[in-house]
Amino acid sequence: MASLRAHLASYMVRRNVRNRLGAMDDVGKIRAVFGGRTFPDPSGATYEAGAVGGIPGEWVRPVRPEGPERRLLYLHGGGFVACSPKSHRPVTGALAERGFTIFAADYRLAPEHPFPAGVEDACAAWNALAALGPAAIAGDSAGGNLALVAMLAARDRGLPLPTAAALFSPVTDFLAEDGSRVSNARRDAMFDPRALINLGPMYLGGADPADPRISPLFADLAGLPPLLFHVGEREVLRDDSVRMAEKARAAGVTVSLTVFPVVAHVWQFAHIMLPEARRSLDAAAEFLRSHQ
Repeated sequence: MASLRAHLASYMVRRNVRNRLGAMDDVGKIRAVFGGRTFPDPSGATYEAGAVGGIPGEWVRPVRPEGPERRLLYLHGGGFVACSPKSHRPVTGALAERGFTIFAADYRLAPEHPFPAGVEDACAAWNALAALGPAAIAGDSAGGNLALVAMLAARDRGLPLPTAAALFSPVTDFLAEDGSRVSNARRDAMFDPRALINLGPMYLGGADPADPRISPLFADLAGLPPLLFHVGEREVLRDDSVRMAEKARAAGVTVSLTVFPVVAHVWQFAHIMLPEARRSLDAAAEFLRSHQ
């Protein structure tokens, strides 16, 4: 059962985010809405600019590290056109407080840098971080898509794979027109269903949406590391996680899928007030630790 706070948070997201974003056909408006400050930076983490593999970003480290270092590449969401490591400190800082040393990559954004720029940056950051030793990967929404694509690219090139991945409401299918894209069109607290239609061309730059580097649901998933998916039951992107989890499991991949009731897209941001967000982050951190 969802908490009362989840219902309240969903209402606030609908009022303050979905109504402002509209059809998401204005990049400037998207960046203004997503770039606004939402929650304070978690105080149990430090934040330092850096670069990995030539990709800029920031290191997010626990203030009081305990035990062995656990390294993690985090790829932020934002519809492929917005946000940054700084905007996602509520999530990366919370994961650092749970014991991870994180590099949050500041990958190039569309429409100025359409596909495959973001993929190239995600792959470069992962390959360089993995060269330093075992690490995990995580991402939300568009960043979850890039995390999956980076893993597939590493596997295909015979490069080191993450020890595990945590994926929060990832985009996995740019061609979907059924399932939760329809059934949750009115229920999703953040996205008008037209939004995904309008965002697609900004990111694709004319590329084929069926390309597995764009829609990883269409890839051969055999050989991927353990995957955790957390998604909201009311999200238009719900089935992107559900179908991806089912296909990965059928390919022999270890999969953990949890569908949370009521919560809005990437509710993990609200962990200071939302018990469902804390449960998601706790479970993701435990999953990643258990496979390192």
